[in-house]
Amino acid sequence: MAYRLKTSKPIQERQDAQRQIRETVELILADIEKRGNKAIRELSVKFDRYDRQDYRLTEAEINACIGKLSRQDIRDIEFAQEQVFNFARAQKDCLRDLEIETRPGVILGHKNIPINAVGCYVPGGKYPLLASAHMSIITANVAGCSRIVSCAPPFGGEPAPAIVAAQKMAGATEIYALGGIQAIGAMALGTDTLAPVDMLVGPGNAFVAEAKRQLFGRVGIDLFAGPTETLVIADDTVDAEICATDLLGQAEHGVTTPAILLTNSMALAKETLREIDRLLEKLPTADIARQAWHDYGEIIVCDSYDEMLAEADCIASEHVQVMTDRDDWFLANLTNFGALFLGPRTNVAYGDKVIGTNHTLPTQKAARYTGGLWVGKFMKTCTWQKVLSDEATAEIGSYCSRLSLLEGFAGHAEQANVRVRRYGQTEVPYATPAPVREKV
Repeated sequence: MAYRLKTSKPIQERQDAQRQIRETVELILADIEKRGNKAIRELSVKFDRYDRQDYRLTEAEINACIGKLSRQDIRDIEFAQEQVFNFARAQKDCLRDLEIETRPGVILGHKNIPINAVGCYVPGGKYPLLASAHMSIITANVAGCSRIVSCAPPFGGEPAPAIVAAQKMAGATEIYALGGIQAIGAMALGTDTLAPVDMLVGPGNAFVAEAKRQLFGRVGIDLFAGPTETLVIADDTVDAEICATDLLGQAEHGVTTPAILLTNSMALAKETLREIDRLLEKLPTADIARQAWHDYGEIIVCDSYDEMLAEADCIASEHVQVMTDRDDWFLANLTNFGALFLGPRTNVAYGDKVIGTNHTLPTQKAARYTGGLWVGKFMKTCTWQKVLSDEATAEIGSYCSRLSLLEGFAGHAEQANVRVRRYGQTEVPYATPAPVREKV
């Protein structure tokens, strides 16, 4: 049985906090829908201390932001965006339109259609997370979306230069210096100056994630991508330093970030606990990471690899870092995770920033039923059908007539019957079952 060497905050406390977030978001979205730009401007001043008449950046403002970056900064962004582009393009190549003749004269198919207008949120409250621009905007571009709106909060009282550069370089068609619930609400509901989008994508804090959840239905969303989560699965083939580093490297995201070590080695578990204390004394972001680890950190010691696998699938973490003597076994058998990082040579930071896989991933156990953001999320797979011959429509129509009446749908049956009469040269009384057609 799994033993918890360190536990996190009780679930009831988390649920109480989520309830308060839900109520706050509901009120703010209602205000945005009622008062539009006026509400958005007040919210931007309140939360970001940033005020302007129009939050859309001009080309001159965008170029000024890009001009603040060094050549190396630009090259680094270009490298990261190239990796994301290459992987997204390879994913798109896996998607194929379909056309098949299922019976003589009956053609069925599907086609993959890009979503017209998408809103890409780039977080930037505590840190200017420009990587989220690569992950959402480039992927939308590869999919073929024609209108790509991107919002990011100001940083230090002005548009964040690195984020704006990444948004522009990735191919956003509209860039807004707007963050939080107000950005999500503006993109989904629309304002006098921002036409609404069809789908919202991108990670964010608990308020952003809740806003997306509440707006689902009015617009599409990629997935529930709230505060980041990390799970490290390790055995005694790795040491405590690398485990502690990988846990704290994600805990610095925010004070509500879960970071969990799952191991079958009590020695590694205890040493990792000590190593975390040591690293927290020198980590520059320790104020955030320490609180996250205190409230949401866990260390779970299992008896076997099978038990580690079962625990990991139950946790269904956003990120799962596997460092064991059987990494490929975990790849073959794990079923619930947002993204998997196999072996000590890779890590979650690679996925977050540069390696090419998308970092917008499911949180709060959503990995049980969805994967992360990818090019397919920006496309609709829509089916179509065509019947080429009189014989084919008469055959399908006779079945449709009888099956419709079996369900009590006379109108459906008549849609079929009129074609059996017209193309099958068969008399069928109104709203009665079509006869069985003899095989020729």
